Amino acid sequence: MMRIKGGVNAKKKHNRVLKLAKGYRGARSKQYRVAKQSVMRALTESYRGRKERKRQFRQLWIARINAAARLNSLSYSRLMYGLKSAGIDMNRKMLSEIAIADPESFAKLCEEAKGKLAD
Repeated sequence: MMRIKGGVNAKKKHNRVLKLAKGYRGARSKQYRVAKQSVMRALTESYRGRKERKRQFRQLWIARINAAARLNSLSYSRLMYGLKSAGIDMNRKMLSEIAIADPESFAKLCEEAKGKLAD
């Protein structure tokens, strides 16, 4: 039985990692062993970053809604409770867009919320 060498597959694997490491400085983009460590780290960080981006956007939307709500003499939590009581089901992204782009209609939403809080 003939011996099969794994050079082709190893080269393919190395090239895949080095291609991902393109643009890194120094040995990180040239040497397989160093590049592999950098690429593995970068991939885990990018995965974590995709999850974190969602949290940061939600945080931003809440900050914007809170600022706009306080201009209408409401806190964020009371506004959200009032909207929920009024049966207005709107996500935070849309609320923040309305707060920035159309303050008059956001003021109307705040009045709706205040009306339900008074009940």
